[in-house]
Amino acid sequence: MAFKTDIEIAREAKKRPIMEIGESLGIPAAHLLPYGHDKAKVSQAFIASLSDRPNGKLVLVTAINPTPAGEGKTTTTVGLGDGLNRIGKKAVICIREASLGPNFGMKGGAAGGGFAQVVPMEDMNLHFTGDFHAVTSAHNLLSAMIDNHVYWGNALDIDIRRVVWRRVMDMNDRALRDVVVNLGGVANGFPRQTGFDISVASEVMAILCLANDLADLEQRLGAIVVAYRRDKSPVYCRDIKADGAMTVLLKDAMQPNLVQTLENNPAFVHGGPFANIAHGCNSVIATKTALKLGDYVVTEAGFGADLGAEKFMNIKCRKAGLAPDAVVLVATVRAMKMNGGVARADLGAENVDAVQKGCPNLGRHIDNLKSFGVPVVVAINHFVSDTDAEVQAVMDFVKTQGSDAILCKHWAHGSAGIEDLAHKVVQLAESGAAHFAPLYPDEMPLMQKIETIAKRIYHADAVLADKSVRAQLTAWEAAGYGHLPVCMAKTQYSFSTDPNLRGAPTGHSVPVREVRLSAGAGFIVVICGEIMTMPGLPRVPSAEVIRLNRDGDIEGLF
Repeated sequence: MAFKTDIEIAREAKKRPIMEIGESLGIPAAHLLPYGHDKAKVSQAFIASLSDRPNGKLVLVTAINPTPAGEGKTTTTVGLGDGLNRIGKKAVICIREASLGPNFGMKGGAAGGGFAQVVPMEDMNLHFTGDFHAVTSAHNLLSAMIDNHVYWGNALDIDIRRVVWRRVMDMNDRALRDVVVNLGGVANGFPRQTGFDISVASEVMAILCLANDLADLEQRLGAIVVAYRRDKSPVYCRDIKADGAMTVLLKDAMQPNLVQTLENNPAFVHGGPFANIAHGCNSVIATKTALKLGDYVVTEAGFGADLGAEKFMNIKCRKAGLAPDAVVLVATVRAMKMNGGVARADLGAENVDAVQKGCPNLGRHIDNLKSFGVPVVVAINHFVSDTDAEVQAVMDFVKTQGSDAILCKHWAHGSAGIEDLAHKVVQLAESGAAHFAPLYPDEMPLMQKIETIAKRIYHADAVLADKSVRAQLTAWEAAGYGHLPVCMAKTQYSFSTDPNLRGAPTGHSVPVREVRLSAGAGFIVVICGEIMTMPGLPRVPSAEVIRLNRDGDIEGLF
């Protein structure tokens, strides 16, 4: 049986004018800034007017460690939002924007799939409303102003060997990981070594996604540490006098983007920090706005629960004063088989034994999520190749973990295929069973925070860190940054730092290669193993097959 592609389904969508979607949430047309007919930004003034309203219920959707077989976390997030609306709840979806790097590389976009998508899909996966370009421009404006300050006399006495602010671009380009700038003689400045990160790893992106309003945004931008003097005292963005202009560039980007699902339900798509190298959640301002407008807010955290959900709990919820009422953990039979040792080419054949061997990965995620004091339900995202016996094996395993697993067919049937999960989520969220608490207290030393995550979430035996890393953490504690949470940057494919180590490994160690202070965002980035903050393109990038057809439609994007 031939199935339509995601992009074919998206093009057939019966979209409603975005003003009508806004009206369904009670947003006056005067407070919507339209980008065409099917997307709009919500004004800061309207958002500020909602402060006295009570919050709805917050539901987090996360997943097991991703595999090449695909888990469908965003698809399930969108499907559940549609499903909750189908059973009579006023639900709003909150997801991240897509980076151009993965779209033209290997991973693809972030708009859902099948009959559980957010539209306009092509726009969302390309330039959308320009938020990522604004982040890139604001970040690189600061970079330019640092070098310019040094060129014109260096009044701040910046040690050019200790400039820690790199440049960014929204593309996978390994050639830019390490570069030398200011070559070409006196007129071009003082040569120094630096590099590029991908825009979604920028501290500016993290700040955009954690700021509550424009005033908070400017304050956080000003607090970015960009360099150190020869006496090792920090130089801040506000010292360079870049924070005001950066805020101007980000003024429109701070406003959440409103779009709709295939079933014309509202969705906020805003912000896009990666979850393997950043904190992996959509913006606080979008989530808080949605909580004021809906009875239920369904949001997601990137990649597996060991990364996205851990950072959602320990960073986003801690910083924003949020607490999830229920968590949905997405799993697939195919992923269980891959974790059980089956090659991707053999996933179509029934293999109950491999499913059972792969389930410990799922079990560890369930246990980790429960450690935050939240109730967990497993969503089995259905693939047509799944057999009844394989699905039952997953359900039986989840029962042994003290949770329920529900088969979901939203990819093929939209909201009609996920009603059971919607009812279960309502039951959990209304039960009062959630007693959320982050994994560690603010006052815990930074190294101990890293070890807590490594041992309790990754089940590692130890953290391996050089004396220089430990000394840097101690210096930041002495400078007043010891209360910050830590943002672990590691591979998404495994609980360990080895992407090929599937299942639920034990007996491994977590090597910490580098630590970076994100003083404006309010966390410490801990770079583990071989993870890169500037990804590279694969041998055959998706960009090779993306083009316009004779009708002017995009081909190859999905």
